[in-house]
Amino acid sequence: MSLMGQMMHMPLTISSLLTHAARHNGDVEIVSKRVEGDMHRTNWSEIELRSRKLAQALARLGLQAGDRVGTLAWNGYRHLEIYYGVSGAQLVCHTINPRLVPQQVAWIVNDAQDKVIFVDINIFPLVEKLAPMLASVKHVVLMGARESMPKETTLTNLLCYEDLIAAEDGNYQWPSFDENAAASICYTSGTTGNPKGAIYTHRSTVLHALAAALPDAMSLKATDTVLPVVPMFHVNAWGIPYAAAMVGCKLVMPGHHLDGASLYNLFEEEKVTMSAGVPTIWLGLLNHVKSNNLKFSTFKTTIIGGAACPPAMIRTFENDYNVDVIHAWGMTELSPIGTLGRLKAKHADWSLDDKQKLLEKQGKSVFGIDMRIVDADGKVLPWDGKAAGDLEVKGHWVVSGYYNIDKSPLHDGWFPTGDVATIDADGYMQITDRSKDVIKSGGEWISSIDLENVLMGHPAVHEAAAIACAHPKWDERPLMVVVKKPGVEVTAAELIAFYDGKIPKWQTPDDVVFVDEIPHTATGKIYKLKLRESFKDHKLPTI
Repeated sequence: MSLMGQMMHMPLTISSLLTHAARHNGDVEIVSKRVEGDMHRTNWSEIELRSRKLAQALARLGLQAGDRVGTLAWNGYRHLEIYYGVSGAQLVCHTINPRLVPQQVAWIVNDAQDKVIFVDINIFPLVEKLAPMLASVKHVVLMGARESMPKETTLTNLLCYEDLIAAEDGNYQWPSFDENAAASICYTSGTTGNPKGAIYTHRSTVLHALAAALPDAMSLKATDTVLPVVPMFHVNAWGIPYAAAMVGCKLVMPGHHLDGASLYNLFEEEKVTMSAGVPTIWLGLLNHVKSNNLKFSTFKTTIIGGAACPPAMIRTFENDYNVDVIHAWGMTELSPIGTLGRLKAKHADWSLDDKQKLLEKQGKSVFGIDMRIVDADGKVLPWDGKAAGDLEVKGHWVVSGYYNIDKSPLHDGWFPTGDVATIDADGYMQITDRSKDVIKSGGEWISSIDLENVLMGHPAVHEAAAIACAHPKWDERPLMVVVKKPGVEVTAAELIAFYDGKIPKWQTPDDVVFVDEIPHTATGKIYKLKLRESFKDHKLPTI
């Protein structure tokens, strides 16, 4: 019989992160640029107290363990309180992207069966419009004070956030429960059919936070001031709200103010040392800094993910502004961290150029994530930096299935990411292609199928294919390749205008080209690889 250890067993719960932050770093600031327009200052101790009051309020509203609570909100202290108050009370925090098509927001809320939705003031009109479609929602909570409440509304179930908090005394103990209980749910972008819900556990979230804070990951410390540009509705802001509590660092929340000038002012005023976000945001910040001949006084590190970071951006940050760029890769199904671009000791003597080329890759796995590449037959391929195959991962914070979907996505116990990649002998992974034909614009996914389906509804279109076209600002933008019906005339401008009201405006294709025939594979599918090759040098009118 094996000898068992004699160690305390304490469940890895999200509330334990906040309890630690309040007890050991309670006076450390949380600063938010509010939707109301002003700056708000609180600290970890007050966040913990208000989170407990929120848990009390949700219990008073009749919510029970496992119930889903939705959010449609920007990065701010109230959203942080909801993260902890909901999950800490054994409810499930469901962050929803307000930039989605309204019908898709409604579909996601209904699929998750959210009982309560918290909404920021400037997103409230969306919820008011969708309310009749949201059958499961019992209460809508406006994230503001009494003076922010609308004078007139069609909603009969509207509550005030600050009123809910004020009505409770905070005499609440965080419950202890199985660490494998659901903590939060994030939906994928729905690039192939409807979005799918990834359910994170308390255990997976705490382990992910531990990994995120490691020196070879985000390297978070109590001395840092972190500004998460990545939204809290994007895979839980890459885990930063949890890792920040774990290390007890200062958090600066930008709200919806993500333009270059607003970010730069926040960076300087609050002495931000570290940030994280998608390349498009950094392009706006760099343009502002360069055009105004500015420098950063405290900003030293940024994590860039969500889309491939242009090498020129990495070099501009590092060479012109002395800011280290950590290139990262992940996805919703990975909570999201998978790999980060950090050097090993063996690279110390490499030339600057060779180091930069290595760091342009998506990086190496952190502890908790393993990966492999396989060919079409499932055969594992070598790590030689040359063989390219389907990227598969497994780990402590990788999904094993999706909410409300019985079929497992796993392949031989590994999760297929849908990316094609190489891995070199040192374990550095590089994405070379995507097996899904999605278009990634400014860190947001655009479904090629959605774009094609809309255009196929136009009376002049015989066949349409959407492909990604390179763009210097947005990384990729959609290009439509169209075959017209015989004897019918239509212009590119008319087809682009046809998208109005059918998809979010930012997803509208930048250009349309007409061809006599679209190539197909032997199985009858549109041959996207050949199309991308044919139009790789196409210059978009928006460039």
